Amino acid sequence: MKINSSYILLKGIRCYAYHGVTPQENLIGNEYIIDLKVKVNISKATQTDEVADTVNYAEIHQVIKNEMAVPSKLLEHVSGRIIQKLFDQFLCIEEIELQLSKRNPPMGADIESAGIELHCSRN
Repeated sequence: MKINSSYILLKGIRCYAYHGVTPQENLIGNEYIIDLKVKVNISKATQTDEVADTVNYAEIHQVIKNEMAVPSKLLEHVSGRIIQKLFDQFLCIEEIELQLSKRNPPMGADIESAGIELHCSRN
């Protein structure tokens, strides 16, 4: 079998955090939803059944949780930090797609969420 590409997915990660431009957002906080897709060669793990031959998604989740705990004004900033930490900590990650959404943003609109999406490659 030849694997053409492989990804690890973490979908619907929910975090309560304190990101935002207004003081109210930093005080009250909000719920955030993260969807992550990382491109990594998992072909060896398909044969060995060993976590050492892939990226441990629990460790990826911990990076996200840690970075979400650090307040930022902008979702762009926290997303950039998450992506940079993942590239720094997991050298086998080739590409990252990240969606970060803020539930019920305080913008006077009837909207479920507002967010951003980044598609990044290792330099």
